[in-house]
Amino acid sequence: MELVEHLGKLLLHFNQENLAEFIKFCGVWTYLIMFAVIFCETGLVVTPFLPGDSLLFLLGAMARGGADGTDPLSVNLLFVLLSVAAIVGDTVNYWLGAYVGPRAFTGRIRFLKKEYLERTHRFYERYGGKTIILARFVPIVRTFAPFVAGIGAMNYTRFIVYNVVGGIAWVAIFLYGGYWLSHWLQEQGIEFRWVAVVIIVVSVLPMGVEFVRAKMRRSAE
Repeated sequence: MELVEHLGKLLLHFNQENLAEFIKFCGVWTYLIMFAVIFCETGLVVTPFLPGDSLLFLLGAMARGGADGTDPLSVNLLFVLLSVAAIVGDTVNYWLGAYVGPRAFTGRIRFLKKEYLERTHRFYERYGGKTIILARFVPIVRTFAPFVAGIGAMNYTRFIVYNVVGGIAWVAIFLYGGYWLSHWLQEQGIEFRWVAVVIIVVSVLPMGVEFVRAKMRRSAE
């Protein structure tokens, strides 16, 4: 029960202090719980709200300096476990889309048309690699991209290659970024909450740019 309270506090008020408190409370169980969080954030379409980029960054920072000045976490162990969580999560999401998706396109639901499925299939066959890899760095989108890939019946061999590359790159960039930048940020007096804001803005920026470009193309047409 106490674990649930700590986890709820962390997810509802995600910041450096609450993460440090959570690590102190959980100890070595932190690895398993963080594995579950990353898996759910990437593997379940109902949990896109879970922290991803900022969580990886702060975990890297905690591994460098420790939650209380010690070093309770191994950044390399975190890298291996969370990379596996990200890859397995996307894989599960893909198969959920493949299994559940086609059943939704029977014509019984008016706004789910068969042509949407075919269009998605063509899109992923042409741009699948870039989509799966780049979606890792965009909150919300990374949760739905593998599900849509499954619905569109994207070739699984292609998907798993892009999934592995994207998952490893995503975890490595944010986790080791937090690990190596943490001391510099402290020396500069920069609070981690502002880093989290920057991470969110930068992550959402590509999606915003693409939205504007698509709107401009529609207007031109």
